[in-house]
Amino acid sequence: MGPLSTACEAIAATTRKTEKVRLLGDYFRSRKLEEAAISAVFLSGRAFPACEEATLQVGGTMLWETVQAISGKGEREIAAAYRRHGDMGAAAYDLMLDVVPAERGLSVLDVARRLRQIAETRGSSAKAALLRQLLAPAGALELKYLVKIIGGDLRIGLRESLVEEAIARAYAATLPGVQRANMLLGDIGETLRLAAEGKLDQARMRLFHPIGFMLASPAETAEEAFQYFERAAVEDKYDGIRAQAHVSDHVRLYSRTLGEISGSFPELQAPLASFPEGLILDGEILAWQAGDPGGRALPFSQLQQRLGRKKVSASLMQQVPIAYVVFDVLYAQGELVIDRPLRERAEILDRIFAEARRHPRQGIRRDAGEAQGQLLFSGGDAGEEAAANSTEILRAPATTADSSAHLEELFEQAMARGNEGLMIKDLESAYTPGRRGRSWLKLKRELATLDVVVTAVEFGHGKRAGVLSDYTFAVRASDDDETLLNVGKAYSGLTDVEIAEFTNWFLRHTIRDEGFRRQVEPKIVIEVAFNAVMVSDRHSSGFALRFPRIVRLRPDKRPEEVDTLDRVRQIYESQKLKYPEGDSGGSEAESGE
Repeated sequence: MGPLSTACEAIAATTRKTEKVRLLGDYFRSRKLEEAAISAVFLSGRAFPACEEATLQVGGTMLWETVQAISGKGEREIAAAYRRHGDMGAAAYDLMLDVVPAERGLSVLDVARRLRQIAETRGSSAKAALLRQLLAPAGALELKYLVKIIGGDLRIGLRESLVEEAIARAYAATLPGVQRANMLLGDIGETLRLAAEGKLDQARMRLFHPIGFMLASPAETAEEAFQYFERAAVEDKYDGIRAQAHVSDHVRLYSRTLGEISGSFPELQAPLASFPEGLILDGEILAWQAGDPGGRALPFSQLQQRLGRKKVSASLMQQVPIAYVVFDVLYAQGELVIDRPLRERAEILDRIFAEARRHPRQGIRRDAGEAQGQLLFSGGDAGEEAAANSTEILRAPATTADSSAHLEELFEQAMARGNEGLMIKDLESAYTPGRRGRSWLKLKRELATLDVVVTAVEFGHGKRAGVLSDYTFAVRASDDDETLLNVGKAYSGLTDVEIAEFTNWFLRHTIRDEGFRRQVEPKIVIEVAFNAVMVSDRHSSGFALRFPRIVRLRPDKRPEEVDTLDRVRQIYESQKLKYPEGDSGGSEAESGE
């Protein structure tokens, strides 16, 4: 691990991407092929290749306790080191630098073997023992990067795309060839091996590792959105979660963060299994309310009750029914189709749905539906099988707009259906995984803004480790009651300069120091925008804002002038007019796109 750790330090020390790529390419060339391949996986921020199901299942608490045990340092010393860096690996380096040398010559191959042993071991005590056996022999610098690899984030300014560039540089391969092989295989280590052997063209698609999602850029107005395209498809922008479905002899679902979410939506297994094998679909999972005719989407807060669960009960499936709305296809009939224009992918998707209808199983809709995108649900007995019987897959309806006025009209119709807005897509565009350009635009509007006062702040992570960048904020209980009730937390919208300035202010105006978090004097007023208000027991107000972001500072307003809880209730009630049978209950989502 010594050479790898040293390379990581050098890469972290430069901000120039070209220099990072040069350093990494030189490192790959200096190592034997197997060591370079394993290192490529580690340098991508993973313990195992993306295509593998192996997970370490080592949490932050176990890491913390192990570092404490091998360093012999107290809880306060570890907490202080973590606050300084906002990173457990860097904190471990600080703690061990005066205890052990920087390097002790750990083998990358041996580390990979031990990590796999930890992944295969069940039981927290057994895992903790193996983890200590792995970390205890490490030098301080080796420990720093071992902890980072286990935590899944190196934080050295190195993305997988730069690792791909370094592979191309090291082995005289083309960057597009490396990128395509890595996308097909889901294993950057195997991609490195093929590049070194001049065999990148032998890479073949493997299902069941997620491909990066194509992303959309925001458009502020219909006029702005319309000016980019001569011919564009227009779809509703759904208020659910993006999901990629891989269909073969079994079905798996992946979220936008590329994590598997199949367990949260078991009733989608049977309907998706009715599609032809060898398929990757892109779409949105929605909470759905049956009705006549068709039904309608429910607020995201309903769907949120289903997220993050390893197993979903039959009662919850009945309480929060779902639908999967499909709007793109990435792989079909043994062929990757992302390079084809959207109009061709749309035709392929139509044929896929037609094939599924010719050989129907439960859950496949018989027609594509009207532009509203309505879905039908059948009844059934309680239980997972009944839930699967009543869950359908929809081919997302699309239309076209011939003017900005027409686009605005379509936008209002989408909002009336309970959706977020519109997606406008260039019909000639390829599907570009992980990239955000102007080929896809999203047109949506925030629900409202609130003037709030900051009541607590937290230290950030990574480049914001030393500053207080996460703000918890509150509204007043009423016009007659100045009690402050927290309603959300935001960490985006301010510049680095503004955050640095306010860090100094908050440090001087701390009411209670809780270590990583500080309660502060409620004097800083900010304006926040958000997409929805949800019932939540996380905050004292009983509500939480979805996707809050700081719009601007309000030095012109005093804390006693911030909005009240009545205003929050009014916004919440206005949502219910859109969802007369729905409920905005559920837990809170505070991170934006």
